[in-house]
Amino acid sequence: MPRDPGPARQRAGSEARLRPARRRRPPRPHGAGVAVVTHVAITGATGFVGHATLDAALAKGLRVRALTRRNQHARERVEWVSGTLDNDAALAELATGVDAVIHIAGLTNTPDTSEFDRANVAGTQRMLAATGAAGIRRFVFVSSLSAREPELSAYGASKARAEELVKASDLEWTIVRPPGVYGPRDKDYLDLFKAAKLGIVPVPPAGRSSLIHVEDLARLLIALACAGSIATHRTYEPWDDNPYGYEHTELAQMIGEAVGRSQVFAPSLPEPLLQIAARIDKALRGHKAKLTEDRVGYMVHPDWVCDVRKAPPLSLWQAVWDGEAGLKMTAEWYREQGWL
Repeated sequence: MPRDPGPARQRAGSEARLRPARRRRPPRPHGAGVAVVTHVAITGATGFVGHATLDAALAKGLRVRALTRRNQHARERVEWVSGTLDNDAALAELATGVDAVIHIAGLTNTPDTSEFDRANVAGTQRMLAATGAAGIRRFVFVSSLSAREPELSAYGASKARAEELVKASDLEWTIVRPPGVYGPRDKDYLDLFKAAKLGIVPVPPAGRSSLIHVEDLARLLIALACAGSIATHRTYEPWDDNPYGYEHTELAQMIGEAVGRSQVFAPSLPEPLLQIAARIDKALRGHKAKLTEDRVGYMVHPDWVCDVRKAPPLSLWQAVWDGEAGLKMTAEWYREQGWL
């Protein structure tokens, strides 16, 4: 059974249906809690969340210095730095002369769980060191909601350890723990959309989870990079317009509707069956397997609903995409790209 979330987080019910979809943003006094930021460094800018964050930075008129493993096409106001999180010289070049660092790069899935510490813990330590050595104070770290329950998975444990490194630094840090992130270019949720098109979406045991559209998350990261004391030394758990999260079967139906299915069959798979499926996926796809035994560890947890006490300030940000519209937009993007 899902744990009691306490008085600050309620479950869906009559109050949920009566609650307004979005809260109205209060006016922000000129200059309140805002730093002068014109140039940001981004790690992971070629990935799913990072790509959207780079776009959001450019839309705000910022200059961007971004880390990349491979050659990239030239973009106005973007300077690409060749290197990885293992390359201290590249990280020093990345951080020098910017106003803020947004650290997104990391490993989210691998059959070899020892790789999580190398990428997520050691990589974060190096980026923190490079940021401090460059004299940069503002540091936004993208963690994961799984860090809230580090005992459930090696991935969540690595993110929790990285969070501790960030908190121990003398930087003006902000930690963001996204829930499930979906949207254009995402390949993790793509399999669910493909399954829904066939009319069947297997789901984990009963539970609830929050969602956020990648464009909303990207705007939040840029807002936090440009924020001043209002966001310093804070940990945020952002979500879409639904503070109660989604039942797994409810989300399956929403994805079905997004791909044009009025109904989908959403069987709930017990943990032992998911573990067997993970081993089969590893045998078939090797290091490209999406369902790993480590992922099963946190998939079966019943409560991945964001804590409303950790909501980002409305003076800085609020979500634009609700779940239904965001999923439909994502399905349309998949179709346009020939992915669905």
